[in-house]
Amino acid sequence: MKKRILVIMGHPGTQSFCASLADAYVQGATDAGHAVQRIDVRDLVFDPILHEGYRQIQALEPDLLAAQQALQGADHLVFIYPTWWGGMPALLKGFFERVLLPGFAFK
Repeated sequence: MKKRILVIMGHPGTQSFCASLADAYVQGATDAGHAVQRIDVRDLVFDPILHEGYRQIQALEPDLLAAQQALQGADHLVFIYPTWWGGMPALLKGFFERVLLPGFAFK
C-alpha cells in the first residue's frame, strides 16, 4: 500500500551524516513506491523564536503554512536530526514551536 511520507531533516548543515541518512531514506521509500516529501528545516524562511509564547500566536510565514499542510497530508512522519547537548538543534525546536500550535497540533 502506497504511503505519503514526510521526512523532516533537522540538521542545520548541508553536509552531514543526518543528510546522508535522509537521502538514503528518501531514495529507499521512493524506490518502494511511496510518495515522499522532504522538508529541510535549514532551507525554510521563518523566525524560529516564539516571541510571546502561546499567549499571542504569531502569523505563520508561507514556509510554515506549507509545512502544516505537509504534516496534515502525511501518513507517516520521519524526523532525522542529531542530538546535541541532550536535545535537538535549536532551529528544529523553533520549527516545532512555530508549527505545532494550539488548534493545529493540540487543544
